Amino acid sequence: MKKSRNKRPVKPLNKSSRKAGMAPGTLLYTGNNNNAEVKISLFSYKGEFFEETLIENSDNLQGLLNSPHISWLTVDGIHKVELIEKIGKNFSIHPLILEDITHNIQRPKFEDYDNNLYFVMRIFNYDETSMQLSNEQISFVLGSNYILTFCETPCSVFDNVKDRLRKGAQKIRNSNSDYLAYALIDAVVDSYFIILEKIGTDIEELEDGIVVNPTKEDIQNLHRLRRELILMRKSIWPLREILNNLLHEVNGIFSKETMVYLRDVYDHSIQIIDTIESYRDMVIGMLDVYLSSLSNKMNQVMKVLTIISTIFIPLTFLAGVYGMNFVHFPEIQMTWMYPWGFWGFSLLLIGFMLFLFKRKNWL
Repeated sequence: MKKSRNKRPVKPLNKSSRKAGMAPGTLLYTGNNNNAEVKISLFSYKGEFFEETLIENSDNLQGLLNSPHISWLTVDGIHKVELIEKIGKNFSIHPLILEDITHNIQRPKFEDYDNNLYFVMRIFNYDETSMQLSNEQISFVLGSNYILTFCETPCSVFDNVKDRLRKGAQKIRNSNSDYLAYALIDAVVDSYFIILEKIGTDIEELEDGIVVNPTKEDIQNLHRLRRELILMRKSIWPLREILNNLLHEVNGIFSKETMVYLRDVYDHSIQIIDTIESYRDMVIGMLDVYLSSLSNKMNQVMKVLTIISTIFIPLTFLAGVYGMNFVHFPEIQMTWMYPWGFWGFSLLLIGFMLFLFKRKNWL
């Protein structure tokens, strides 16, 4: 009969294996967020003109390609593949792009098509209560006068950009879609700093606890932080390649003025990657500190036990001698022998040994 054991909660597996054997360009949502409501918002602007619309019928998107305004279409929820396919037809998006949008485990990447640019990034959410890090995919399709963003869940990371549009920020209102794309990329990159700040706080608190009093929970938290940093490194490391490709894209969608801002984001990405590497080194070093602290703690315990054992060795010898079954023990007949002879000598011996240990700095 097998022994029962505690099992970790099982996370829903990604359904990417279901795509095996399908033709290229086949749309299949591979995530687990199948029941959420899809929300489509449209932001149109140019100079003083601004309009924010909640789209309820995707058939109304025709004509945005030839619109004199800059259009930003946000799609929160990608599990309805027929809706994604309809949006793709309205904007003449390549079927391979649509396939990657619904296949939500894409590695961050950049692809340059004839009439638009497609790039993928990952955004992170950090639950401070459970101290768990989660991530999701966000896809961008950039054209000369429009940008489309596809998120699995509502992207709060773009709230600041939306507020800037609503409040009439002159720079973003008077610029083309390339500057809006920069603003969205910059918002995602800035969110990485917030996540890393929270992880850094956890690392500092954990480091203080490990040095003072290491516990079993500390080693679990160390492994959790290590996994989270590996996940962030895997998701952010290709960001340099994406930004570098955007800086050298040949379609001319990004202007020279916007390129300056993209180079600044590129520098931020390098800083983020360096921070992740530093945190990884700190976590690995903390693992060594944990093992050293645990070893020192064990040494202290063994030291106390050794001292106690050493003190009781001669006492055990005395008790063994006077516990033997011999008749002729002359001192046993003395009245004062037990309180003064045995116990007095034993206490004197204990005091002498403690004095000796103290003298040698063993205590």
